[in-house]
Amino acid sequence: MLDYFDALDLLSPEQRQLQQEMRRFLDAEALPYVREWWERGEFPRHLIARFGELGLLGANLPEQWGCAGLDNVAYGLVMCELERVDSGLRSFASVQGALVMYPIYAYGSDEQRREWLPRLARGEAVGCFGLTEPEGGSDPGTMATRARRDGGDWLLTGVKRWITNGSIADVAVIWARDDEGVVRGFLVPTDRPGFTAREIPHKMSLRASITSELILDDVRVPASAMLPGAEGLRAPLSCLTQARYGIAWGAVGALEAVYTEALEFARSRVTFGQPIASRQLVQAKLAEMVADHTKGLLLAWRLGRLKDEGRLRYTQVSLAKRDNVRAALRAARMAREILGASGVTLEYHAIRHMLNLESVDTYEGTYDIHTLIVGRDVTGLSALE
Repeated sequence: MLDYFDALDLLSPEQRQLQQEMRRFLDAEALPYVREWWERGEFPRHLIARFGELGLLGANLPEQWGCAGLDNVAYGLVMCELERVDSGLRSFASVQGALVMYPIYAYGSDEQRREWLPRLARGEAVGCFGLTEPEGGSDPGTMATRARRDGGDWLLTGVKRWITNGSIADVAVIWARDDEGVVRGFLVPTDRPGFTAREIPHKMSLRASITSELILDDVRVPASAMLPGAEGLRAPLSCLTQARYGIAWGAVGALEAVYTEALEFARSRVTFGQPIASRQLVQAKLAEMVADHTKGLLLAWRLGRLKDEGRLRYTQVSLAKRDNVRAALRAARMAREILGASGVTLEYHAIRHMLNLESVDTYEGTYDIHTLIVGRDVTGLSALE
């Protein structure tokens, strides 16, 4: 693991062993094939069961519910290693764990936890998180999806878009407004009449990930499908905080991947009789990349410690997601520059990471939105209204 400031000294032996085991697994079973998956626009569904076997899904949730019970730094290292290979792999695990399993764990009934968490942890079932809508984007308060009572059941109607895992999900966590305008969460099996998932085509980013539109046309679910502890927008937003935490770690992995590739290329590529690594402008780019990686890794580690201590604030997660993802995107662009013409082919990883990170920079709150969240926190004045 790239570690310019000996940050690995901050990890426990168990955390270091986990990181090394993850790297060996992914280097053997994912990295050699990821460019083909990405080029074909194919998510490697065969890895879902392997992720389950290794305890990577909902890994920081309690063992009581069939999960690995990792501390949050260890969980972050898992996200880091997944995104070092591809943002799509980390996106799958983030959605499954932070956006599907976490709300069931945090807001569900014991019956819902027993029904879904062990299966989701083993990879026997796949979930998706239905919050974003075509006209919503950064403003989930405009939610148009409705849940209305019909006897003892609920009828759900609306459209969700940009939903990771949507077309392969067995269950969707759908957020909708009830008759009183209160946002509620529902566990919706995707085989229900009236539920349709359509994969979004022609993506030039996150191509090794499934992104879908969900259409709910009077989908009937029983009262027991509602998450009893979720009331108001605070519930889905708390799930996004969990996912953004993983993204802050994942971006560090992507940054390592593009930096390492650019460094190796610069050492071997010779122009005018010298490796381009000897050029001042190339060294300036590499120095900026390693500096950003170092800051990002230390920031993610500290964030994990705060989370384990129960002192994490969502504004801190916003700062980390904002800074680490933008730094990784900037590094991917610089790596592509260093690679020159070679950098636009999938023979190298830089262009794939760069295009993926354009989406990661946007989803789960854009760079600008997180800027305003931090700005509101430090000034006490909101620029979001």
